[in-house]
Amino acid sequence: MDIWLQLERAERGERHALAKVIAAIPWNADGLITAIAQQHDSGEVLMLAWMNREALLETLTTERVCYWSRSRQTLWRKGESSGHRQRLVEARLDCDGDAVLLRVDQSGPACHTGRPNCFYNAIRDDAVEVITVPLSQ
Repeated sequence: MDIWLQLERAERGERHALAKVIAAIPWNADGLITAIAQQHDSGEVLMLAWMNREALLETLTTERVCYWSRSRQTLWRKGESSGHRQRLVEARLDCDGDAVLLRVDQSGPACHTGRPNCFYNAIRDDAVEVITVPLSQ
């Protein structure tokens, strides 16, 4: 039986080998999976990025979040240059394994603009309204 079907039918507390689940992730054509970072205590959605297998495994091993930079084509350890790191609290896969939710402890702003999160462009009526300012202001 397919691992995702097994997980879908699983009882609470049932466990499956991580290696088997990671091997079954339906990575996209570029070998990536969508990763959503969420502040673990407030539930605030911080950002969306991408992970390849190496970034996911490094994150799970070190508890320091690592992504795949599509623009630079290299691993990107969050906070490497800014110091605004993400410490992994918990990782969750969605029901069909094509997205990972990273519950993190964010230090400093999550967005490269200096804002608390990357979702500061609110669609309101017939406009897009910027709803936060960079934390450094």
